[in-house]
Amino acid sequence: MALRKGLSAILAKGPSDTVILSSLRTPICRSYSGKLKDAYPEELLAVVLRATLEANPNLPPEAVEDVAVGVVLSELGGSKAARMAMNYVGFPSSTSLYTVNRACSSSLQSIAAVAAQIRTETISVGIAAGMESMTRNYGSRAIPVNLWPGLRDSEVKHAKDCIMPMGLTSENVASRYGVGRKEQDEFAVESHRRAAKAQAEGLFDEEIVPVRTMFQEVDKQGTKVGEAKHITVTRDDGIRANATLEALAKLKPAFKDDGVSTAGNSSQISDGAAATLLMRRSTATELGLSSSIIGKFVAATTVGCAPDEMGVGPALAIPKLLNRVGIEAKDVDRWEINEAFASQAVYCVRELGLRKEWEQGKVNPDGGAIALGHPLGATGVRMTSTLMHGLRRSSGQLGVVSMCIGTGMGMAALFVRE
Repeated sequence: MALRKGLSAILAKGPSDTVILSSLRTPICRSYSGKLKDAYPEELLAVVLRATLEANPNLPPEAVEDVAVGVVLSELGGSKAARMAMNYVGFPSSTSLYTVNRACSSSLQSIAAVAAQIRTETISVGIAAGMESMTRNYGSRAIPVNLWPGLRDSEVKHAKDCIMPMGLTSENVASRYGVGRKEQDEFAVESHRRAAKAQAEGLFDEEIVPVRTMFQEVDKQGTKVGEAKHITVTRDDGIRANATLEALAKLKPAFKDDGVSTAGNSSQISDGAAATLLMRRSTATELGLSSSIIGKFVAATTVGCAPDEMGVGPALAIPKLLNRVGIEAKDVDRWEINEAFASQAVYCVRELGLRKEWEQGKVNPDGGAIALGHPLGATGVRMTSTLMHGLRRSSGQLGVVSMCIGTGMGMAALFVRE
């Protein structure tokens, strides 16, 4: 099916549209020290899948034909544990499931994959989700430990650079494109300020599903303090409302001695999950669910770039997306651009000509991954959830989600609020 191009065509409603009925997430919490550190990724997935059913009580579980789960770090690609979680919360065995790994964009890719299944009439209803526990599964820092030496020691630069630590790619972006330390720290402080304001005003409440889980308190040495207990987690816990430029300026470079990327101006490693329910508009009509539609998926695109500067991905993916759908940046009401590192986020905003939009609060208006965290497999759907709920509050229509991708890629997707 040919993609409809141009603003009026994108905003028009048709029976073949891929619509969104809900987009929910868990709190995003700091790995190792946050409130979800003892939770399992599939446990968090179960929470958002159950919440999706509860948020759509008139949807028969058996109507969901397939579930795509973005996940990067879990054992066996997360496929067995994810399928178990889906069955556990009440989906019938006739509902199928697969996992998706496109690194940082895994769950945005899961949205695009389910949308493609719907558009090609492979299915009518599907869920795109993501899960990650970086606490449990980040031991190798997302770098393979059992790798063919022919690649690991290759003289082919773009091959070997695929396992370059992400922090060094951030330093490359900063040095090559002139993004200074102060500019990065200022960006990071603003991310925390916006996220803290949004949290204080309850702006995340509608997208967050509380998580009831076990939690074991430990001291700074990792020694258990007291007994493990059940807690209910309702809020993101990586946001630093008191972040200041002065405090961030005191932090040492995290990745190279003379570098400019620090723990304070880089995304947090995090734990969390998210899920978005999609279906064909005609199916929503048949099921009597038209009044539950909150938006629609329009299109997504991916692009490759040099692995050693993977952070430039959004600056390449977004123009490709806008050209593909026939609109301009001025038509977009809200942008969610992942803050893997302040260096690449600042560069992408600048390169895309969105500095004014950033200052006006149209780019990451409620903060980004520097403040909220970046649970790799769940980030895409988390950003989509934040986007859709944010567009509703502001009465905006068009929104873009985009992120850089480890190994040298970028992805971007366009959504419409209804």
